[in-house]
Amino acid sequence: MIKVIELFAGVGGFRLGLESVGGFEVVWANQWEPSKKAQDAFECYVRQFKNKGTHSNEDIATVDEKSLVSFNANLLVGGFPCQDYSVARSLSGEKGIEGKKGILFWEIVRILKELRPRYVLLENVDRLIKSPAKQRGRDFSVMLASLRDLNYSVEWRIINAADYGFAQRRRRIFIFAVQNDTSFVAKMNKIDNVTILHHKGFFAKPFPVEECTNEKHKPLSFTLPCDILEISNKFSAKFLNSGIMKNGNVYTEELIPIKESPITLGEILQTNVGEKYYLDKKTIEKFQYLKGPKKIERTSSTGHKYIFSEGGMAFPDSLDMPGRTMLTSEGTVNRSSHVIEDPVTKKLRILTPVECERLNGFPDNWTEGMPERMRYFCMGNALVVGLIKKMGERIKEIESEETTKAEERIIQLSLF
Repeated sequence: MIKVIELFAGVGGFRLGLESVGGFEVVWANQWEPSKKAQDAFECYVRQFKNKGTHSNEDIATVDEKSLVSFNANLLVGGFPCQDYSVARSLSGEKGIEGKKGILFWEIVRILKELRPRYVLLENVDRLIKSPAKQRGRDFSVMLASLRDLNYSVEWRIINAADYGFAQRRRRIFIFAVQNDTSFVAKMNKIDNVTILHHKGFFAKPFPVEECTNEKHKPLSFTLPCDILEISNKFSAKFLNSGIMKNGNVYTEELIPIKESPITLGEILQTNVGEKYYLDKKTIEKFQYLKGPKKIERTSSTGHKYIFSEGGMAFPDSLDMPGRTMLTSEGTVNRSSHVIEDPVTKKLRILTPVECERLNGFPDNWTEGMPERMRYFCMGNALVVGLIKKMGERIKEIESEETTKAEERIIQLSLF
């Protein structure tokens, strides 16, 4: 059994995916929403996973990492916020570097330092590899260097869920880190980087790619500076949609997915939905404006006049394609919300909370019991559960090989 600690758990997408594989036990999970008095996501999590593991509803910065050691977790997972990962030297200069206060990635680092789980699986928005705009790639470089200093090797992949058969065109970066003293890393160290990314690595098996690479983006190799402070202050780099970091050496490549036929938006729709989801004439006109092409003259804070322009969007959304990326504002009158023509009534409406759950691969009514606005919000924050199931199967396969190797070593030692 692989014991798991889940951070920034939301309504349990990581846990759902892993537990659907079998062989995983989430022993401790933390979910806390600092800006809200009502802890709807946490209450949903507790309701769905009642009496299974320890559930924490406190600021992760206040959690004593030493209290987690006894759980003996071998896997840490979490979808953490995309923030500014710059660092600074401590005032004394003797304690190394420290991240800006309130940056949740540093809480992951703090916990990893104490627990040293064999595997780490993290999720974030795909723009992470390009941030910040003024020092491209700095934040991701800081993250990789932090994991390097904790003795992990790292592989990452930006995955569009729809490319691998799921119902949403949701692009996210997944980061898999594994301890350097494992047989998996030893095996990967004997294989060239191209073979790892295309055939033998963590992501290659569950998410196959073409043999060729993107001609517009040539593969890149570089070494991260040893000092994370130097990375924070001066370093920038171009990261492509996949890559490897071993001992600070980075190889990155733009992979082309071998696409599977996705589930379409039309396939996940409910029938006989309530009247409140249908749009009146005035709301339809608002959506038409928001989703239409526009050029607007604006004035900046310095008095400079400029033209803001944006292209048009499909209106209504096509039912023959997967859904677009859901945001936390789904279901409100804004440009990003889905608007569909109901196949039965032929009238325009927004998606229901259950349809949003289906877009992410959650069971129907998973978030039932919280305010409807929060149901949309939680699904806009959630991940596609089926992707985690595929990754869980891969982790289980790697752990099985790890266990076999360990048993072989014990047998060999017993012969002497």
